[in-house]
Amino acid sequence: MNKRELVDAIAERLNGSKKDAAEAVEAFLDTIQTTVAKGEKVAITGFGSFEKAHRPARTARNPATGKTIEVAETSVPKFKAGADFKNLVAGK
Repeated sequence: MNKRELVDAIAERLNGSKKDAAEAVEAFLDTIQTTVAKGEKVAITGFGSFEKAHRPARTARNPATGKTIEVAETSVPKFKAGADFKNLVAGK
């Protein structure tokens, strides 16, 4: 499912307009992204949590050439699924 399909599904479920659903999805995603980018954690009970994770600098190997390369430190988004989400996916 892509963003357009998500908007369509939300609009259908709520018997609302696609425009309102699109604005809600955009606001939801934007809020999560800006909050996590600031280093804060976003936890949605039953669904999961989003947070900023730090990856230190490291030495890696290019699998095609075998040469070692230096990878700079960076921050990445991290998602951890909640118990309800895990159970749903597992079919419990």
